[in-house]
Formats: sequence, structure tokens, C-alpha cells
Amino acid sequence: MPPLPVDGKTTDRSGASSAPVQGLLLVDKPAGMTSHDVVQHVRRAYGERSIGHLGTLDPFATGLLVLLVGRATRLATFIETEPKVYEATIRFGSETDTDDATGTAIRTAPPPAESEIRSALKSLTGVISQVPPAYSAKSVDGTRAYDSARRGKPLQLAAVSVTVHGWELRNLTSDSLSAIITCSGGTYIRALARDLGRIAGSAAHLEALRRTRVGPFDVRDGAPLETIAGKPSRVRILRVVPDA
Repeated sequence: MPPLPVDGKTTDRSGASSAPVQGLLLVDKPAGMTSHDVVQHVRRAYGERSIGHLGTLDPFATGLLVLLVGRATRLATFIETEPKVYEATIRFGSETDTDDATGTAIRTAPPPAESEIRSALKSLTGVISQVPPAYSAKSVDGTRAYDSARRGKPLQLAAVSVTVHGWELRNLTSDSLSAIITCSGGTYIRALARDLGRIAGSAAHLEALRRTRVGPFDVRDGAPLETIAGKPSRVRILRVVPDA
């Protein structure tokens, strides 16, 4: 992606100026909220309706959520395909209906051997085919997968091609794995966890997830949601600089 036209200045909404907020806002999303919940909080904080987000984070996940404010929503196509980096913990021994720790176990199996895990990781590196989770925002004929799954009628979702650039193992035990995963936009980490268990001859689900980067943006530059809600004028917004 070419360098983004931003000036890195702080937008102050506490003064009398009526100039609209424009630009990119980096948020460190807390657990327990949907990405849409975050957008709603920010809309109220800035009095700005034109706000969208890139790369949905599940409610149980934390980390970087990139919000596009005002005219910056035009940058969506440039950012949404950027590589993403996650810190993930995968639990072996059970697969759930949601492919994460919030779901109900639907299959159990003994944890795999370390050699089987490492072999499976190789199979899940590079360009791979991935079936999205049954509980996802994917849609078929206008029906959202998660809506159908909640009614007990999960959709048959088509596999999609994604790229996993690498797994950096941080910890590997007999029943869990912690890793930093770098992947293309559109990759479901829950599906990676599910498939890792299957390929290793076991069962697995995603236990914890934190997104740390989206393209050039780092979660360390993100603002906590409570700061945005309480003191929005002190939050750094990357403002779009018009072309000369």
C-alpha cells in the first residue's frame, strides 16, 4: 500500500470550531464489545455519524481496530487488504461450534504430539484454502451465517483463499499453543485454530486473540475506548491531507 496521506496531528473537538473530524482513529478494543459497539461509542463522543471500521474483531477479542472518520472512509479499499498481525492462543482437545472459547464443544480428542502440531503449522502457511466459521458475517443469498447458525441451521460456506505469512511460536505445551500470526486481510484466526486441530489429528479452538497490527498501524498507538469516551479532544486522529 502506498504511504497514506496523513499529517498525524491531534484533532481537538473541545473548542468552538465546527470543522468536522476527518481521518483515521486507532482504537484498542476491549473484550466484551462488538466492533459495532466501538463505532457507536466513537460516534457519540465526536458527534460524527460517518464512521466505519476495518477488519471486524469478535467480542471476546481485543486489540487494534482502525476506524475511518468522515471523508477518510474513502481509504477503506486501500487499508482493508493490508496484512494483519495477531497474538493468538489455541487450545487443543476440543472443537467448538463457534471455533472459539465462547462456544459449545462439539468434538473432543486427545491433544496432538508436538511433531504433529509443527507439521500442521507448515500446512497452514502460505496461500491456503479456508472455510469461514459457521458463526461469521459471511452471507449466502442475503442470509448472514451467524443468523442461520443461531437458528440451528448452519450454512454451507464456500472455502476462500487466504495467505498466512507466518507463525511465530511463543509457547507450546501438551494442550495449547501461543503464537504471533501474520496473515492477509480476510483470514479467520478461529478457522486457523479449528483447522490446526484437525490437520494435527486432534481438535482445537481459539482461546484468546489480540490484534496488534493492521498494515503500518500498531496497537501501541491506539487509544483506549474509555479515553475516547471521556476526553475525545485529547485523542490523536490521523487526519487526511488533501492532495496538492
